[in-house]
Amino acid sequence: MTRPLCLAQDSEADALLARDPFALLCGMLLDQQIPMEKAFKGPRDLAARMDGFDLRRIAEAEPTEFAEIAARTPAIHRFPGSMAKRLQALAQYLIEHYDGEPEAIWTRDEPTGEQVRTRLQALPGFGEQKARIFLALLGKQRGIQPAGWREAAGAYGGEGARRSVADVVDSQTLAAVRATKQAAKKAAKEQK
Repeated sequence: MTRPLCLAQDSEADALLARDPFALLCGMLLDQQIPMEKAFKGPRDLAARMDGFDLRRIAEAEPTEFAEIAARTPAIHRFPGSMAKRLQALAQYLIEHYDGEPEAIWTRDEPTGEQVRTRLQALPGFGEQKARIFLALLGKQRGIQPAGWREAAGAYGGEGARRSVADVVDSQTLAAVRATKQAAKKAAKEQK
């Protein structure tokens, strides 16, 4: 059930996300306070600047140099320095806990959906919401569906939901997700 990804809305960037689980995790990490498409283009931009996208090279890069790479125009994020630190922390965590194999998060010891969510939530830069969204992305678009994944993903796992990046499969669903988010922000403001 794996489908072509359309998260970056750029074929080259989406191809990297589809073939490299670390790139997909990095895109998810960057997906805050900037447009989703820019966040998911970040790994491709880093790959172009580093002559390839490699978890170990990112983990072992000298922090100041890596921050400079992240900040080159166009910067990978509106806060490239802090995001460079988070990306390196993520890479280092994956080496320490998963032998540099990000897919072990969802494959090691045949975990349940709740166990995958817990593992994702433990990643540097991931909280509960980001973990739920990523679990929904794995289930809906990558065919990775451990037992109970929809329940563990919460509302993001719902069939036909238009709540997050997990539901973006083309430009129309991107617009629907944005509309849902705008409506939720408006409702939250009205309740204050």
